[in-house]
Amino acid sequence: MFDKLRDLKKIKDIQDSFKKERFDAEKDGVKISMNGNFEVEEIILNPDFNNEKNQEALKQNFNDLVKQVQMNLAKQFFK
Repeated sequence: MFDKLRDLKKIKDIQDSFKKERFDAEKDGVKISMNGNFEVEEIILNPDFNNEKNQEALKQNFNDLVKQVQMNLAKQFFK
């Protein structure tokens, strides 16, 4: 039982520290910044792109960023 409580505390500590981390992804001048809670903090679009190109780059960046945050979270948990 105490092991489960320690695990819960570890998860809570990781979540609290992860909230403060910031992750960035950039492709073709389109940039997204996200925190460890998967909240988007900043989006910068490429003014030279039309909407379709900006949307495609944004989608790729977002998917890459989610994977990056998930991998870092897993590394933190399994230290």
